[in-house]
Amino acid sequence: MPISSPIPKLTRRAALLGAAAAMMFAATLPVHNARADETVKLGLVAALSGQSAKSGEAITRGITLAIDKINAAGGVLGKPLELVSRDDESNPGKGLVAARELAQREGVAAIIGGLDTPVSFAIVPYANQQKIPFIGPWAAGTGITKNGAEENYVFRVSAVDEYVDEAITEYLIANYGAKKPGMILINNPWGESNEKGLLKALEKRGMTHAGIEKFESNDVDVVPQLTRLKESGADSLFVVANVAPTAQVIKSLDRMGWDVPISSHWGPAGGRFTELAGKSGEKVHFIQTYLFTDATSPMFVELQKKFPEIKTLADVTPATGIANAYDATLLIAAAIEKAGSTEGPAIRAAMYEISGVEGMIKTYDKPFTPDDQDALGPEDYTFAHFVEGQIIPIK
Repeated sequence: MPISSPIPKLTRRAALLGAAAAMMFAATLPVHNARADETVKLGLVAALSGQSAKSGEAITRGITLAIDKINAAGGVLGKPLELVSRDDESNPGKGLVAARELAQREGVAAIIGGLDTPVSFAIVPYANQQKIPFIGPWAAGTGITKNGAEENYVFRVSAVDEYVDEAITEYLIANYGAKKPGMILINNPWGESNEKGLLKALEKRGMTHAGIEKFESNDVDVVPQLTRLKESGADSLFVVANVAPTAQVIKSLDRMGWDVPISSHWGPAGGRFTELAGKSGEKVHFIQTYLFTDATSPMFVELQKKFPEIKTLADVTPATGIANAYDATLLIAAAIEKAGSTEGPAIRAAMYEISGVEGMIKTYDKPFTPDDQDALGPEDYTFAHFVEGQIIPIK
């Protein structure tokens, strides 16, 4: 038999190796499948696991309801909206990585944030650098939107620390006659943001404070910090922390036997607070931007249809996360439609022009300006507390 030349074998082998290399190279490229042209994607970076998972669940529910409404009316730019979610695990580094992935690999038109101020602070510079709209439905750190960027791509439908601190101060004075409040604040950028706001609110009224104490999210005993505040004459307490840390403050107060008026940022609303804090958790009065108070209201009925696990008002924890996210999604969708584009600069310009957007919290008429990129203000806040596991307004 004739001996085959080795050249064709080498050629075939090279071709196979080349094809394999090409396939490997293609696998490393950003994923842009056919669906990318068929939908307009919104990205979500939020705590979907861990102690703050309830917040991520609430935000996801709000976005989902809004997307269903928008898609039923024809979507945006003639295409359906699609949500692409990433879990930040309440970790700033992971949140930044998630934002990059959503922007670079998924090609989202905008990113929606989550509960944690430190995570949002990590994403803000990236959003401004990449010119991608970033809208927050929860994290309240003042500097998130007031970030000093010449072209600011960060918007918010949420409470703002500086305004919350003013409201908390006035609430303690009006309801408890507070003259010398003490501060017990989580030791992170969110706590720092509120420290500045609370000091400003007290200075405005010519008031002093009993002290500023910090604690960590994993502390199980804050009796030493609270004891110092008590010994310094604190007649009330400002508390700023999320669910589990605030619960530790309440447990420490119970161990001390110190019954003192407590007014809080909305951290306790992010989960089943009284299950962790006990009955005394009902004493904590905190800020909210929205509450479901009627199980027959159209939005609550719609929520139950979409999420059958919701049986009663107590199963919604918290309504403010749902409402803020719902409204934020409607606003970003309206801006995309008005811009006629999914390009960041065009969406940003359109955010200043949208009006007549009917949300759960209110109807928004030009909610943003280049000088104020927060859609909600103190007039949209209410105080609430837990009663038998349900968040209800304080009358």
